[in-house]
Amino acid sequence: MNTHLMNAALNAAERGWPVFPLRPGTKRPALHSETACPRTGPCASGHAKWEQRATTDPDRIRAAWARAPFNVGIATGPAGLLVIDLDRPKSQDNSNGSADAPCGAATFKALCERTGLPVPRTRTIRTASGGQHLYFTAPAAVRLHNTAGTLAPLVDTRAWGGYVVAAGSTVDGRMYEVAGPALLSPLPPALLALLVPPHPSTSPRPAPAPVARTGRGAEAALIWGRRNVRQAPEGTRNARLLESARAMGRFVAWGDIPRHVVEDAFQGEGEAAGLTAAECRSTIRSALDWSIRTCRPRTAA
Repeated sequence: MNTHLMNAALNAAERGWPVFPLRPGTKRPALHSETACPRTGPCASGHAKWEQRATTDPDRIRAAWARAPFNVGIATGPAGLLVIDLDRPKSQDNSNGSADAPCGAATFKALCERTGLPVPRTRTIRTASGGQHLYFTAPAAVRLHNTAGTLAPLVDTRAWGGYVVAAGSTVDGRMYEVAGPALLSPLPPALLALLVPPHPSTSPRPAPAPVARTGRGAEAALIWGRRNVRQAPEGTRNARLLESARAMGRFVAWGDIPRHVVEDAFQGEGEAAGLTAAECRSTIRSALDWSIRTCRPRTAA
């Protein structure tokens, strides 16, 4: 047992932040996987993932941390938190890399300057890699999810579906520790506006115009791709979306189906599967650009 880590878990729980154990010295959850689930205890009615297992119950926390020196994970969604992760370029961790690449703190500061927002002062944690976690209270009226690079390069966010390593935990021999204001601030409206997907129109979306040249192969591939995304298990949805959109790129390149039809179809399926609008747009654009660029001529396919 590591009393320091147990106290870190209890301190987070006292703030109302549900916690769960991470493997000692790492950022990986210490809970069993779905394939190894015994279907007993908390999982008696089905596999409970880390977000469901996270707790503020001090007795459960003491029992868990008495078994091993677990690091502490905070389930940001249930905690009512939005955490902005300001990362460092990988090159800065490599003595041979360039030290001139801007870090997440720099790109976030530039974003704030562009939007006329002072760099927010809120609870700040220095991470093991030398980055920063900025903690904000999330608005109750909006269910925010994780993002990667949506705000700025090397600036990610953690909310529902995500977690952060709590202060007091140690990774690679370096501790996460409070490095700024200890008090929480609410998420600034200017940042919230950048994270909330556009609201759908209240009027019915017009049906796509008939496609003059849609071959049977393109139609069949689009039907398969949409089903592939729709039926994706949790944790594979973005990968399925990438796979399906890449499969359609050649038909767009050959002129068998317009690109906007493919984009609209997969955007709807991705959002319905639980991905954010920004995630869908980025994945679809990247997949189609790659597939179109690398596509062989129809005669060689």
